[in-house]
Amino acid sequence: MASKRRARRNFGRVRKLPSGRYQARYPGPDGVLRPADRTFATTADADRWLAKKRIEIEGGRWLDPAEGQTTLRDWAARWLAAVSPQLKHTTQASYRSLINSVITPALGDRELSSLRPMTVTEWVAGMRTKGLSASRIRQAYRVLSQIMQSAADNDMIAQTPCRGVKLPRMPETEPHIVTPLEASRIVRSAAKPHDLLIALLAFAGLRVGEAFALRRVDIDVPGGFVLVDENLAEANGVLVFDTPKSHQKRLLRIAPSLVRRLAAYLETLPGGDDALLFTTLAGKPMRYNQWRKAYFDPAVKVAGLTDLTPHDLRASHGTWVADRYGVMTAAHRLGHSNASVTTRHYARPVAGRDDQVAEASDSWFNGHDHDRGARSGHDDDSDGSTGGPVPV
Repeated sequence: MASKRRARRNFGRVRKLPSGRYQARYPGPDGVLRPADRTFATTADADRWLAKKRIEIEGGRWLDPAEGQTTLRDWAARWLAAVSPQLKHTTQASYRSLINSVITPALGDRELSSLRPMTVTEWVAGMRTKGLSASRIRQAYRVLSQIMQSAADNDMIAQTPCRGVKLPRMPETEPHIVTPLEASRIVRSAAKPHDLLIALLAFAGLRVGEAFALRRVDIDVPGGFVLVDENLAEANGVLVFDTPKSHQKRLLRIAPSLVRRLAAYLETLPGGDDALLFTTLAGKPMRYNQWRKAYFDPAVKVAGLTDLTPHDLRASHGTWVADRYGVMTAAHRLGHSNASVTTRHYARPVAGRDDQVAEASDSWFNGHDHDRGARSGHDDDSDGSTGGPVPV
């Protein structure tokens, strides 16, 4: 009787191991013979695995297993070096800090291919157990997510493990919105020339770092404009001049009374066009914590207010402008590329507007067009300024 012959295998190889199990090996696109990531109980199981691997290779979905063996520590370093030229200095410092202090100590020695959504979930849970804030945890997760997505995009792994992970919620914090009169009281209570700096926060909507970075050349006295094209930030204890947040440079018209006071101040300011408007007594750039303790907080106290930050003045400005001139105008003045940022973080409803809407609705209900609503006066003030409702 003729003997049965085993069908010739046309892809890969299978051999029996001393343990009795079977090892499958296959040629990658580069011709290198690679072993399967596991052994098999039967040759049929090994053949099925080889068939799937062949389809994967022919379909262009094959990933070199050696790439997935790269450690997260090594890939994170390579990723950060690649993206750093496109990042602001403060963002670079933040990413590096998160990688060095939170990500690599826990996951740095793990191979990229070994990370799973459960791994990331356990890492997030560990940070919560250690007492890290929700903000810090979410920042760390965002950086890890970018690192792992980059690994997937570069065919190091099939897909990112940063998916389906539940993150801690951020606490709901509302800005302290003051009235224009209250902001004016703070300005009048501040030591000179820091009263002008505070006025720029409240009546031009500048970020503190943007005000710290203002130079003589940025003030256009004849035109009544201030150019916001630079930001001063602190990164790991080092002061760095950079572009404004989101790189949104802007030209803002400011209240004529504020322009006049800035013009008088510029006449006494030493130095050339690049001279900073606001510095320490030693002529050095300002640091936020020192400035707030020395000048801002005392002015707030003298004005009879409490629980107020410099950022609250910017939020108040956004609220005033959005209420009278619309969210898009507020977004421009605050330097937001998207108005949703303005409504989500800055502009807030003004007290009493709901009553005005109800009054107007009564007229509408009765067939009249009687608009006494919030946004009366969409045009600029007669002096040409916007967003500066009260002279300072």
